[in-house]
Amino acid sequence: MRKNKRRTALYIPGHNPAMVQQGGVYGADTVLLDLEDSVALSEKDAARILVRNMIKSIDFYNTEVTVRINHINTPFGLTDLEYIVPVKPEAIRLPKIETKSDVITVIEIIEKIEKKHGIPIGNIKIHPMIETAIGVQNVFEIASAHPRIDAITIGGQDLTADMGIVKTKDNAGLDYARKAIVMAAKANRIDALDSVFADVNDDDGLRIETEYAKKIGFTGKAVINPRQIDIIHDVFNPTDEEIRVAIKIVKAFNENTAKGIGVFALDGRMIDAPVVTRAQHILNLADIDIDDL
Repeated sequence: MRKNKRRTALYIPGHNPAMVQQGGVYGADTVLLDLEDSVALSEKDAARILVRNMIKSIDFYNTEVTVRINHINTPFGLTDLEYIVPVKPEAIRLPKIETKSDVITVIEIIEKIEKKHGIPIGNIKIHPMIETAIGVQNVFEIASAHPRIDAITIGGQDLTADMGIVKTKDNAGLDYARKAIVMAAKANRIDALDSVFADVNDDDGLRIETEYAKKIGFTGKAVINPRQIDIIHDVFNPTDEEIRVAIKIVKAFNENTAKGIGVFALDGRMIDAPVVTRAQHILNLADIDIDDL
C-alpha cells in the first residue's frame, strides 16, 4: 500500500466556512481543520459543528483530513472528540502532549466513542504535538505510546514561549527540540512534521527553513497560508536525478530479490535494505508506483 505524502499540512480555522469548504483544492497534502488556537473561545461551539458537518458533506479529494482538537483538559477537548470521532477524520492532532499517559488517556476516550457509534477501532490516526520542554524530554515514549500514532509534530510557537527563548529566523533555540522529535519519529518509523513558518511574505526565508527541515529529517511542514504550499513541495519533491537513481535501485532490488539475493552492488555501491527504503520513499514522493517497475 502506498503511503500518504505529508509534505504540507495546511491549517484552516474551523470557524471559517469558506476556507474549510475549499480545503481540498488548495493542493496541500493534508488539511488541518483547527478547533484550537485559531478559534476564539466564543466561536468554539460553532467551529466544532461546522467542522463536523463539513467532513460529513464535503469532498476533500485526495487530501488527508486531520482535525486539531483542544487539549483534553480544557472545557472543550472532550466535546471536540464526541463531535469529531463519529465522522472519522483520517487523523486527530493532539496539542500540548507531555507524557505517554496524556496520549493513552485520549486514545481510550476515542475508543469508547468508536464503540458507542459502531466505528471500527484503530482507523483514526493520532498525531501528538510537542509544545513544551517536558514534552521534548518525553518525546520518544510519546512517539511509541500506541500503534495509532503515525506522526509526531512540533509546535514551534508554543514551545518557544514555554522555553522562554527568543524566536529567530534560523530557529537556533529550537534546534535541539526539532532534532529530538525527528529522532523519536524515525526510531518509531513514523512521520516527523515541522512547525509553521509565520512570515507569509518571506518566501526566501520559508525556503531556507524548509530546506533545513528536510536536511534534518522532517517529513513535511505545517502551513498557515496556501501560498506557502508550492515552495515547500518544491523543496521536498525529489529531483529528476534522484528519481532516475531510485528507479534503478528498485528495479535492481526486485531482480536480485527474485534470485534470493538481499544485498548487492550497483554501480560500485552496496545496496541494502536502508538504501532501498530511501529509494522507495523518493518514488512515493514522485507518484511512481514501485509495483509497476
